[in-house]
Amino acid sequence: MKVISGSKSTLAEADRILVIGCPGSGKSTLARKLSQALGLRYISMDRDFYWLPGWRKRPRGEIDRLMGDAVAEERWIMDGTGLSSFHLRLPRADFVIWLRPSRYSCLYGAVSRTLRYFGRNRPELPAGCPERLSLDALAYIWNFERDGVPLIEAALRDHAAGIPEHGPDVPVLQLKSRRRMRELLDLLDRPA
Repeated sequence: MKVISGSKSTLAEADRILVIGCPGSGKSTLARKLSQALGLRYISMDRDFYWLPGWRKRPRGEIDRLMGDAVAEERWIMDGTGLSSFHLRLPRADFVIWLRPSRYSCLYGAVSRTLRYFGRNRPELPAGCPERLSLDALAYIWNFERDGVPLIEAALRDHAAGIPEHGPDVPVLQLKSRRRMRELLDLLDRPA
């Protein structure tokens, strides 16, 4: 895994970008804004692959087929961590943005999003999936650094090592605060 300090040219030249991180970290917001700034198709894993109306989970085979079709496209930005699909997404990614704000920031993001959209659909969910927040989701966020981060690190290490199902190295930009996310967006707004 090659963690980079960040460069406008590397990101601006990327054709396929993954935005990963804990729920509530700002993945969807950042991916949508980068989509506009870079002229990339925005893909939401929740909306486009995982969920059907009424919070019904799409069958795994259909998820993999839809995701395979999407990652085969030449230009996109995709938000969502989904470790079970890294083997499909990482080999096609030119760039990974890993959002790692504090657990408190992620909890704040998830709760404020729920209050903003409660009972309504947010843009990164399919119709018929009104916003909700459960105690299980809050516990997942609270424990993400302990439970999720080691799995992400292992997947990125495997990818960097060229393990067959992952492919070659890909730059990884870690952003540990919402301020850093804003700075990245500001950097892209500046002329070269």
